[in-house]
Amino acid sequence: MALDPEVIPLLARLEQEGFPDFETSSLEDLRAASVFPPADPPTPVGAIDERSVPGPGGAITVRLYVPEGPGPHPLVMFFHGGGWVVGNLDSHDETVRRLCAGSGAAFASVAYRLAPEAPFPAALEDCYAATAWAAEVAPTLGFDPARIAVAGDSAGGNLAAALCLLARDRGGPALCHQVLVYPVAGADLDTESYRRHGEGLFLTRNMMRWFRDQYLPTAADRENPLAAPLAGDATGLPGATILTAEYDPLRDDGAAYARHLEAAGVAVAYRDFPGMIHGFLGMTGVLGQADTAQAWLCARLREAFSA
Repeated sequence: MALDPEVIPLLARLEQEGFPDFETSSLEDLRAASVFPPADPPTPVGAIDERSVPGPGGAITVRLYVPEGPGPHPLVMFFHGGGWVVGNLDSHDETVRRLCAGSGAAFASVAYRLAPEAPFPAALEDCYAATAWAAEVAPTLGFDPARIAVAGDSAGGNLAAALCLLARDRGGPALCHQVLVYPVAGADLDTESYRRHGEGLFLTRNMMRWFRDQYLPTAADRENPLAAPLAGDATGLPGATILTAEYDPLRDDGAAYARHLEAAGVAVAYRDFPGMIHGFLGMTGVLGQADTAQAWLCARLREAFSA
């Protein structure tokens, strides 16, 4: 279908406001431009706390979101998007709040190391360390160690998918579900969705190439299944919820990964949102389908945790 009518003025506004050039701007400017003002008022949750977790490259900040009501709560490890280079806990705060409140699950949002200062596999190893920590201390925090899922959007979806491979191969921690929102799943920047939607729709193919080069500087890195989960063996992975957007260069990545998991016998719920662009999940108040998508993810998490 055509672009959703709500997307057109959004793209015009983004074009008018501009964005620092990825190839010439400083990392500081890029990162500052990638964090938007917080929601006012923010969606309320039961409690928010931050913990410092030991990691392979130093302390990792993990922000805990606890829903209203008695525990033990299921737990979702959340990894923010931003091309492995930009984004942080604040850039995705409102999205995590809404998913926490809507699903009844606790969320642990992870401030993993960013590229190019810390290229592959630094971000993934940080996410693994934070997840292993959460599984170990879950009972003391009011979380259920038998109900831990992973979730992320874009590059964060890539980290969530790769973490499922890593946790399986390392013998834990046990994960019961994975939520992948327009994930980076492969190394191919010449898919049909990249060719059709790689210009003028917020995320571009050139931007993705630049992001990839920062996080995955070598050809060997790009072929590693922990960077390109489509190249990995999906046997024995947890069930998945995968969301894509019709006008997103990454659409074919998510659709292909859904087929890849299904071929390995993994239960998958896949939904492509018509007329939407990359990043739409966090655009509540601007795009009506963002609310619909968040409600669907919350329902999928409730279903996964009740199985």
